[in-house]
Formats: sequence, C-alpha cells, structure tokens
Amino acid sequence: MDNASAYAVAAAAQRRPALELVGGALDLHELVRLATLAASSHNTQPWLFRLRTQAIEVLPDFRRRCPAVDPDDAHLWRSLGCAAENLVHAAAAQGHAASVQLAQQPQGLRVDFEPSAALGATDLSAALVRRQCTRRPFDGRAIAREHRALLAQAGACGTARTLLLDSPALRDTVIDFVRAGDVTQLTDPAFRRELIRWLRFTDAEALETGDGLASTPAGQPSLPRWLARPLLRFLLTGRGQAETDTANIRSSPLLAVVVASADSPGAWVDAGRAYERLALQATALGIRTAFINQPIEVPSLRASLHGALGLHGETAQLLLRLGHGPEAPFSLRRPLEDVLLDQRGPEDPVSQTVSAPTPPA
Repeated sequence: MDNASAYAVAAAAQRRPALELVGGALDLHELVRLATLAASSHNTQPWLFRLRTQAIEVLPDFRRRCPAVDPDDAHLWRSLGCAAENLVHAAAAQGHAASVQLAQQPQGLRVDFEPSAALGATDLSAALVRRQCTRRPFDGRAIAREHRALLAQAGACGTARTLLLDSPALRDTVIDFVRAGDVTQLTDPAFRRELIRWLRFTDAEALETGDGLASTPAGQPSLPRWLARPLLRFLLTGRGQAETDTANIRSSPLLAVVVASADSPGAWVDAGRAYERLALQATALGIRTAFINQPIEVPSLRASLHGALGLHGETAQLLLRLGHGPEAPFSLRRPLEDVLLDQRGPEDPVSQTVSAPTPPA
C-alpha cells in the first residue's frame, strides 16, 4: 500500500462512527478516541488523558507547547476545552451527562459522568467524527438566518460567547488585521521555526507522527522534506499568506469571534468549549469552519482588534470564518496508547516537561 492510500485508511479508521451502547454502559476508551478528534492549534494535540471511575482527566501535555505563537499557553488550554467538549457530547450519545471542572491537582480538567435516561445521540454527537478545520476557500453561498441563530446559540459556554460578523466594513477591517498578523508572524524567525516544526510535508511524515499540519488536508503537493524546506523561503512569506487569507476570508459569508469576560485558564477553556460546540453545530448543518487567529496571536494587534470589534470588558479568544464547501481530507491523530496515562497519580513526568516533540528528519 502506498503512503497516500495508507493515509486515507488511517484517517477513515480514526473517524469511524461512534459505538452505539445500550443498557447504561460507558466506554471510556471510546470517549477518549472521540475527544482526540477535537481542534488544536497547529494540530499539536496538547492533551493527555487519565481514566478514572466514571471520570476522565484531561491534562496538558507541555511537550507540545508552542511558545512562539502561544507564549501564555492560552491556545493549549483552549485545546483542552475543545477535547472536554467532545467528551460531553460523546458521553451524551452513551446516555451519560458530563460535568467539566478546572482542576489543580493534577493541573488540567476533570470530566465526571453519570447516567441520564434523558440523553442520547444528537446531531452534535454524530458530528464529532466529521468536524474539521479547513485551510481552503469556501464557495461564497450565504448561511441561512436560522442556521446563524443555531450557531450563535451553540457558541456559548460559561464566560464565553460568540459574536457573528457579517458587516462588509468589519470584514475589511478583519482582513487588514489578518494581513498585518501574517506579515508580523512570518517575518519572525522564532515563529517560522516553530511553524515548520509542525509541518508534515508528506503522507509518510503525517503517518509517522499522527499530528501536525499535513499537506494532504491543505490540498498541497506532497514533497520530501529535503526539497520542501528550502522552498519555504520563497513560498511561505507574509505577503503571500496575506493574499491567500484575504481571498479565503472574502469567500466566507460569515466571520465569528469567540469572546470571554476574562483572560485566564478558566476563560480559555470556556472559549475552547464554545468554539468546539459551534464547530460541531456547523458540521451538523453542513457548514465549514477555519481559524484566522493571527490578530489574536500578535499582541500588538489584539488591543486594536478589541477596539474595532467594540469589545468592553471582554477579550477576543478565537477568530474564525464560516462558509460552505467540500469536505477536505481529514488530519490524523495520535493513537490512544500515546495519549492515555496510567493511574500513577498527578506527577507523570510526561505532563511536566516543556520541550517540543522532535519532528521528522
């Protein structure tokens, strides 16, 4: 089997429909599989899971930090929130209610489950295996008013809520911020090094690591690393990325910003949960989502973005575009044995180290 076929087989296996359980059973391993399909910055998958009796701990994997783009670990905590939200909907499909709490010992999240005869499979739980972020343009078709209402309702959790943006003037303003963010980030050597560490140039690389930004989902050609890396000097530029992002945003009939009334780990988790719920609702409606977080990630732009959005007492957490378009190939995930911890306790060395994983040579 060639690498392209092996990639397709692996992605299909990871995205298989959730098990249907009856009689009050709870399959924690299946819940973790579905949790790993959540969104994460650069597809870093910065999470570890520990199974407890009727509970799962979602813990940060600090080896997968991105200090250049995410120096305060806000994206990392949002990613944990995304995974926890997947657990909520996966558990509901198994007839269990889930509650998510921020924990100190160990540092992370704890999701507790209890049987609930009122719960079962929903459109959102069915969407768990189909949700994806896309780096491709949309087709420009409008999003129905009733669908916008469902998206806004879904994109709220705790301290976080979602603002939908369809004003042409605001769209142009967001484009200006994203373009400035592209230039700032892609002329920053530390950002470029970090981003390149997470690029997977071939299907073989993506299969080996099970993470990162693979070429296949992005619709890019598969090139060996020795050839692709030198070409990035010419292909991965701030100006070029700005033009791509401008076209992609203009193809999107709706933009959205997830905001929160605080800027702390708890708020970051709420923002991640709000985004994931919105993305699941979008997937159920046949709507695609894509992040355009550059103005949030660049500190010098973020305060100005708040002013342009008219935010008072709230902070922008995530920025995205929404629209219609074909389903892209799915990104890969690490196997469960790589993300499941045993029952030793809170001080697992793997969750305490801060070095980044080694990319393919």
